[in-house]
Amino acid sequence: MSNSMESKLAKLLVEYSVAVKPIDEVAIYGSYEAMPLIKEVFKEVVEHGGYPVVVNVYDEVFEEIFYRFARDELLSYVSSIEREIASRITARISILSSTHTKHLVGIDPERIKRRSASRAPLMEIFMERSARGELKWVVAPYPTRALAQEAGMSIIEYEEFVYRATLIDREDPVSAWVEKAREQQRIVNFLSKVSELRYEGPGISLALGVHGRTWVNDDGRHNMPGGEVFTAPIEDSAEGFVEFDYPAIWRGVEVDGVRLVFSKGVVIEARAMRGEEFLRKMLSVDEGAVRLGEIAFGLNYSIDRFTKEILFDEKIGGTMHIALGAAYPESGGRNKSAIHWDMIKDMRKGRVYADGELVYENGKFLLEVI
Repeated sequence: MSNSMESKLAKLLVEYSVAVKPIDEVAIYGSYEAMPLIKEVFKEVVEHGGYPVVVNVYDEVFEEIFYRFARDELLSYVSSIEREIASRITARISILSSTHTKHLVGIDPERIKRRSASRAPLMEIFMERSARGELKWVVAPYPTRALAQEAGMSIIEYEEFVYRATLIDREDPVSAWVEKAREQQRIVNFLSKVSELRYEGPGISLALGVHGRTWVNDDGRHNMPGGEVFTAPIEDSAEGFVEFDYPAIWRGVEVDGVRLVFSKGVVIEARAMRGEEFLRKMLSVDEGAVRLGEIAFGLNYSIDRFTKEILFDEKIGGTMHIALGAAYPESGGRNKSAIHWDMIKDMRKGRVYADGELVYENGKFLLEVI
């Protein structure tokens, strides 16, 4: 990534995504490979009057070491310092910049399950503060070689992909995202009047209740790139099945060929061609893990390929995704869980009906309807 692009992305994150104000206390997270962008973000935060209270530059090897050698009591431990940071910071900028995307593949799934369950209070603090508007946050990418390799691209090709997806290849990225927000708001306004959605197509026949739930416009303020609209389905409404076209990935562990069957909102059957044991372990993390916390439409048509990174993949234009586990409170969902696991379905040969009326076909909403 060139210096000019790092500067443009940092400016976009600080000015547009989290809108740093004087004396905002800001936490910045990223791997050591993202240092060029971290420095630009730090500078932008300070220039906007924010105070970078936490700068966490990490390497995934430390997480692997922790899982390998931590005793059971450590796997279940949540630091009071972590709670304090989660409860007090004003803004959080997380730079997705993995140096190794499969650092936990050799770890016993039971240990990952235990650790995930123990961190549920931190997830709850994060979601509740975000819903109340107390915490501004964004997750954004930095093109590392590991992420490029995982996506099946060269590093230069991947950099260009990141430029397009985040719209920093435009002369005025902020204006481009403002326009994208307007387009998506039309869809939000339409879906807000809908009571039931039914998805039909190859590998899917699924009905969900959404009456009274709030649709959220992901316009780049929490995720950069943005490009989706989402809500939380009514907890006991999911009926039917879905077979996912892409691997479901949780912290670097891939589960291929996932098929879920729902009845009264609960997963009653879960299968996978590869990684089924891990899938079942994660579904047993807690009671909320077998219910849906999110349903969403991917609307970023600048993202047109699967990269094995959910920050991009859940936005692929022409897809839908569901998330098992925790709901975002701002969407009106009540499901709580230590996990929030997004799984993506290609709808470019599918259809969606809203209260019985066809509103979406072959990967796009019908303009005459919305």
